[in-house]
Amino acid sequence: MTLRTDGKGTSPPSLDSTFSHEEVSMALTGCGLLVDRAEKLAQLYAIHRDWTVVEERWLEERFDERSTRGSSKGIYRTLSSRFKTAGGELPPIVKLPTIFDRCETTRDKAQVLYFYLLEDDPLVKYTVHRYVDRLQESGVDGLDFEQEMIERLLNEFHYDDGSEFDYAESTTRRWGEGLRSIMREIGVLDTQQALQGQIPNLGTTPLLVASGYSWEIHGDDWLSQPTGWHYLFQSEQYWDSLAERVSDDPNWEASGIHGELRLQPVGDTYDWVEPWEGEV
Repeated sequence: MTLRTDGKGTSPPSLDSTFSHEEVSMALTGCGLLVDRAEKLAQLYAIHRDWTVVEERWLEERFDERSTRGSSKGIYRTLSSRFKTAGGELPPIVKLPTIFDRCETTRDKAQVLYFYLLEDDPLVKYTVHRYVDRLQESGVDGLDFEQEMIERLLNEFHYDDGSEFDYAESTTRRWGEGLRSIMREIGVLDTQQALQGQIPNLGTTPLLVASGYSWEIHGDDWLSQPTGWHYLFQSEQYWDSLAERVSDDPNWEASGIHGELRLQPVGDTYDWVEPWEGEV
């Protein structure tokens, strides 16, 4: 069986002109993935299952180690927004700590958290779509994260009313720094100084999350447009090996129609994860 890679429908759609002024923010300037703190927040929610209680504990016990209540609250609002925004395409928050426990590295955890950021932040999602297009058009050379390139892509963004992107230069510069930080955490940039991206290695757990995310969006046809793999900058040349890794997992089953590979979860998409029952 082979994977259908005929080029049809493999590019994510353009997100230009699809978001309103109210939806778009520069929240990335104040808070990146913060893997350790996001993991702690997910644990608190898995225990209490009540965001009001979670916020109280977060502020009282200063899990983020911020010196002031105000800065602690700012981090809480940004991180919790990512979890609250997530829909059924991603693992439920009560299962997220278990997923983190299955991750082998901090990078694995970052690659999982990255999807919650994308679902919450339209400007990051728009920019990632543009970089995915560049990767398909130019290979890894398209993964140029110099500030000039980031600003060029942002300046091509339009709101749904036709107006153009318009933020102060200093804010845009900090946003670019935030995006590069995210790319370092998920393995696209390999050093603090690197500006040229690479194809990141995917651990087993983020691969399963990315595949489940793609399945939830596209259903049976997800292998022809694996959005989760796109978002993690996996070139089409690697899709066969990724599909083989997924098919080897007991929670996924492979089948073939007219020689074309099909992959789908055995049960519900995230049945392979049990709700977390640990302690903070």
